[in-house]
Amino acid sequence: MARRVVIVGAGFHGCSAALRLSQQGNHVTVIDKAYAGRHASGVNAGGVRRLGRHPAEIPLALAAWERWQYMADIVGDDCGFRPVGQVKVAENDEDMAILADRERQVRNLGFHHEVLIGRDELHRRLPALAGHCPGALACDGDGFANPYRTVTAWRREAERQGARFREGIEITAIEPKGNGWRLSGGREHFDADLLVNCAGAWAGELCKWFGEPVPLTAEAPMLMITERLSPFLGTVVGATSRPLSFKQFENGTVLIGGGVRGDVDTVRHVAETRLDGLAENADTVVSLFPFMKEARIMRTWAGVEAVMPDYIPVLGLSSQHDNVIHAFGFSAHGYQLGPITGEIVADLAMEREPKLPITPFSIQRFQTPCPEQDKLTYAN
Repeated sequence: MARRVVIVGAGFHGCSAALRLSQQGNHVTVIDKAYAGRHASGVNAGGVRRLGRHPAEIPLALAAWERWQYMADIVGDDCGFRPVGQVKVAENDEDMAILADRERQVRNLGFHHEVLIGRDELHRRLPALAGHCPGALACDGDGFANPYRTVTAWRREAERQGARFREGIEITAIEPKGNGWRLSGGREHFDADLLVNCAGAWAGELCKWFGEPVPLTAEAPMLMITERLSPFLGTVVGATSRPLSFKQFENGTVLIGGGVRGDVDTVRHVAETRLDGLAENADTVVSLFPFMKEARIMRTWAGVEAVMPDYIPVLGLSSQHDNVIHAFGFSAHGYQLGPITGEIVADLAMEREPKLPITPFSIQRFQTPCPEQDKLTYAN
């Protein structure tokens, strides 16, 4: 039986849920206070990576990566996906020990996508890299895509399947109505049999309405892009002990990011860059690729992300209401998981057991003591 579903938040995860729920025949409305892809989903670094994932995320990352291989079949657009590979570079022997331990632990969990490479192989892949780097952890097939193009493609396909998008509406009240919910924003009201919380950095406000507050913080990872340079980089590069995400696009520009944070104003819905943080990222780049010292930065920006204390998302049913599903808090590395999020939400909506393990992502972990998760070195 078709249900009225309201999704709050039109980022990648909201659009993914909208597509899969619409394909089930539900009447889906997606509400966003700005527009689709305005914040984290549309302005991130576009990383499609399995490398360095929290152990609980690895099964989801592997499944999502498979979806990226045939993205054009799903939404009619490959979303700019380029499987150029990724390496996490060691800058000294201590870093190499960390990476070797990571590879060993991942293999002990039964996964083989992360491979330790030595100096010769690393410098074969990255001839311009500084000579002091002794090796790296590599994940072939990882890469990047175009974030805003991705959100747009998933939104359009969701609309083709019947979903409605209502932008520029900020939800100011959520109240029970019958066996469902009434959401209010301005002079408009939306009735739902099922509500899906994909509100990103503002998802915590919805959780308060549902009586299950979470320790979510809003953060603003900063990015900058250079002028066009001659091709020198054929893979995505990260560092082991310093925040870095570094890639060169086909037009020659180089995107630099990796986790240094800017300032967030959730009231005004804006994120701002900090020059000291941008300088930190630039210094890391120059230490790895010295010739980049002369490169000019053409633009900088930051996007608002929802970050959880354990750096993994809240993904699953509400602990208080059987007609509320949460999908938020992907902690600045959720872009790659977008294709699988909608499938999980759709399974939950149909009261089916998801094909992938999602117990570690339960909102209940912030409400009652949970068994300690496996300890594993990972990148957030």
